[in-house]
Amino acid sequence: MFCHLRPVRRLCLEKISPHWFLYSRSLSGAEAVNALRPFYFAVHPDFFGQHPREREVNENSLKRLSVYLENLQKPGFKSLKPTQLTFYVRETDQNSSDGQEPFSTSGFRAVEFTLHTRDLLSTVLDILNSCSLSTEHLQSLNTHVHSQPLRQARRPPDRPIKWDKSYYSFTGFRDPDEDLEQVSRVETTLISWLDHNEKSAVKKLKNSLPLRRELDRLKDELSHQLQLSDIRWQRSWGIAHRCSQLHSLGRLAQQNLEALKTAKGCTLIFTDRSGMSAMGHVMLGTMDVHHHWTKLFERLPSYFDLQRKLMLLEDQISYLLGGIQVVYIEELQPVLTVEEYYSLLDVFYNRLLKNRIPFHPRSLRGLQMILNSDRYAPSLHELGHFNIPALCDPASLQWFILTKAQQARENMKRKEELKVIESELIQASTRKFSLEKLYKEPSVSSIQMVDCCKRLLEQSLPYLHGMHLCISHFYSVMQDGDLCIPWNWKTGEATK
Repeated sequence: MFCHLRPVRRLCLEKISPHWFLYSRSLSGAEAVNALRPFYFAVHPDFFGQHPREREVNENSLKRLSVYLENLQKPGFKSLKPTQLTFYVRETDQNSSDGQEPFSTSGFRAVEFTLHTRDLLSTVLDILNSCSLSTEHLQSLNTHVHSQPLRQARRPPDRPIKWDKSYYSFTGFRDPDEDLEQVSRVETTLISWLDHNEKSAVKKLKNSLPLRRELDRLKDELSHQLQLSDIRWQRSWGIAHRCSQLHSLGRLAQQNLEALKTAKGCTLIFTDRSGMSAMGHVMLGTMDVHHHWTKLFERLPSYFDLQRKLMLLEDQISYLLGGIQVVYIEELQPVLTVEEYYSLLDVFYNRLLKNRIPFHPRSLRGLQMILNSDRYAPSLHELGHFNIPALCDPASLQWFILTKAQQARENMKRKEELKVIESELIQASTRKFSLEKLYKEPSVSSIQMVDCCKRLLEQSLPYLHGMHLCISHFYSVMQDGDLCIPWNWKTGEATK
């Protein structure tokens, strides 16, 4: 009945967009990854080592993007829910001059965009254009795609064609007007998201309870047996994975208990590599075998010696800088080994010795600074500590610290007040919603957590009874039933 429409439709599309329609083809998964290389280079978490908050946001967004791209390649998929992503984009040669968002003093900018595409090619273009990255390299992928600036790639046809609704019903093609209407009215709200995901979270949480009890038991037993201060995990591994790691440590304790006793009083952290952290915590690399762990425990006495030298070096730097305290803040700094951190401190100390800065003794007592390997200028963090590059100019450093000292003291006072308010709001929210646990990701600041909890307390949320709630930057149900919600969640019911 409608067969005669097909040649007409093809003719119309050729007139509307000849280059795009005739000279493009679908991307394969490998080609999509290759096409997104400039994007991955600009947002890869490894380049945000000195900015843990931005690093974690990018890690989470890359995981969600990976799932989106995988679903696009699944045979028979019809449509995907709009996915909102946030990335911190580094300043690179190709986006340093034409970026639409201003760069921060740290050399990156925040970009937010929503994906609602139906093929890899349009997804790749959408991502690159949203981040103000060039699309010219797509020609080299043999896709015959004509690179287009953002405004050209998204420009509507000069003569839009309006087909009768019966055409889309009969042929199965998606109505673009309906797609646009759906995107415009879809906005995830806290109530709507909880309504759609409560059952899934409850089921996962219930299934995880036996493993959670087993995890607590193993942790208590090993902490007592090895006389550890604490056992922690750097990454958000699932409960089953954590239990497996503790079982592995338990087997090693049975085989070589004497070697493990050298960690008495320490905090043990399961992470990506073995060694001692800048904080003095024992790091067990989850990919290492028992032999490597045993060697680490045997070397702990030498690590303790290096840690004492490190603390002495911090005191010497503090003396040269008027009593300002050198601190290492886990949540805000990359995970460094004690060797790496000592080397960083040593470089900074030697520069100070060569260029003596005339600070009055103890004039900066009560203030704090963290040392990093960035080549950017020194800055004052909102929490009150100074971010000092190891290679910064000593004269500029003196002027910066002296002019910002009063503001730093005010910020530190505000930080302490925020900590108290944050703790009280977490307790109040936990009680009101009968939560089993309420916590936040390290990338969520105290200011954001306070704002989130204040708005939560104004809501009636029976969904949360007995749940584990994590305040994050995105919505997600974790594999063990923890609910993740963004700190800046939206209110109201979803539009039907």
